[in-house]
Amino acid sequence: MLAIDLTQSWFDHHLLPSFYLMRRWYVFLESSSRVALALLGVFLLLVARPRIGRLAAQRPSALIAGAIAAVLAIGAGQLAVSWLHPSTEWLLAPIEPLRRPDPRLGWTFVPSRAGHKTVGGRTISFAFDAAGYRVRSVNEPVDPARPTMIFAGESVMLGEGLNWDETIPAQVGALMEVQSANLAVHGYATDQSYLRVESELPRFQRPVALVTLFMSALIGRNLDDNRPHLGPGLVWRPAVPHARSMSLATLIVPYRRETTIERGIEVTREVLRATAALATARGATPLIVVPQFNREDDVERTLRRRILDDAGLSYVFVEFDHGWRIPGDLHPNALTARRIAIAIADRLRASPVSASTRD
Repeated sequence: MLAIDLTQSWFDHHLLPSFYLMRRWYVFLESSSRVALALLGVFLLLVARPRIGRLAAQRPSALIAGAIAAVLAIGAGQLAVSWLHPSTEWLLAPIEPLRRPDPRLGWTFVPSRAGHKTVGGRTISFAFDAAGYRVRSVNEPVDPARPTMIFAGESVMLGEGLNWDETIPAQVGALMEVQSANLAVHGYATDQSYLRVESELPRFQRPVALVTLFMSALIGRNLDDNRPHLGPGLVWRPAVPHARSMSLATLIVPYRRETTIERGIEVTREVLRATAALATARGATPLIVVPQFNREDDVERTLRRRILDDAGLSYVFVEFDHGWRIPGDLHPNALTARRIAIAIADRLRASPVSASTRD
């Protein structure tokens, strides 16, 4: 029955797009799983069932021992994944750029420090000022008194695998001749980005633009509750603990109930509206940038339109087909970041951001 019921339509309604796996691979895996389930059903019906019946009649103790062994195996697996930490706690692991726990946001970067890592065969330097914003060097902090374009998002906006001058915020700042403040943090969902902007925006005396990143392929993060998160009505909620085996299962097979997805879409729309309202209240231009890595499929297009177009939110869509990523990594390379930065600058030039905002 599962092989019949699990149609492509069912998968499209319950498995969200993934930043880590292209849709054609998802479709292949989905089709393969249906074939595997069908073969498993035939095996259980024609081979396993008769043998289990005979075993139960002849050696019931062996059947009981097998059931106990299965239960113990599940417990051992839970202990193993608890040790491996396959949940959001990986974001606090001692890898660059270093992060630290935050009771309201979940995690932030360790401020006032510099670090290095190798990505795509290059040495990448990270530096963060006292506020935890990524900067060119610790000695060049963001000046909140100057006109500033603020950027929020996750690792794509942060510039994972890119040196400072190659990042989207740095390139937009150079194109617009306006200081940029990179508030992005690895692994953030849309509501975490909003909460960070909400807390940091009052520091800036002359904000001129607020650029937020949104990707349909990352919508699954907005449904996670194993971190501090926002519910309907933008009500802050603490992290909900989950068994680590469940966290791992969700990471590998991102199944979601339709009601969960619908609630996530509504909350995401609400968060992005509130983000734009924060900018407008301070006289800054709100803009959402939507980079699409690999051709947009029907599911991603539907999500984008439902969340952004239906809410009347202003955004710039930049699509890439191939050659967009860092070798050996899933993040955009410097050329791709350049194209995104140009698209943002072109849209902002048509807005109230003008020469009067420059130093």
